[in-house]
Amino acid sequence: MDTVEQLNDTYYYAGKANLTASELFFMIFCENTASQFGIGAAEFAAIVALLSGRNSLSTRAKPMGATKGTSYASKASRAVFKKTKFPLGISLPTWVGGYTPWSAKRVMVRNIAPFVGRSIPVIGVFIIAADITQITYCTIRDYNTIARENDKLW
Repeated sequence: MDTVEQLNDTYYYAGKANLTASELFFMIFCENTASQFGIGAAEFAAIVALLSGRNSLSTRAKPMGATKGTSYASKASRAVFKKTKFPLGISLPTWVGGYTPWSAKRVMVRNIAPFVGRSIPVIGVFIIAADITQITYCTIRDYNTIARENDKLW
């Protein structure tokens, strides 16, 4: 964090003077976001996982109602696991059809390959969600450390 001062009901932060409470919060948010997304290994893995799950590759004809195309993650996992099934006839859930909870549908699978191929993008979503949670927590913590009592959040 940069130098912080309070002048005439405004704030001085990161070389900017006369900031309102909301402008101060926004500047701290931007600083924490830039710090969090320094494009480290976790962020790179999240981006790769999300992009590898896009169904942008063409594929064979599929039954009516099936999602068109296939993903790089699915293609790679099928190359590795082929038609290997889970032991004891176990079926596990996978998510198909979108990155948002309301557009995705749950499908039970017995083969390892589609389970792995469809789970990789979900891991990317969890990594990004963890980053967003950490950015939010750090922003509120830092803001509340600086802000006057009546400007604090929670």
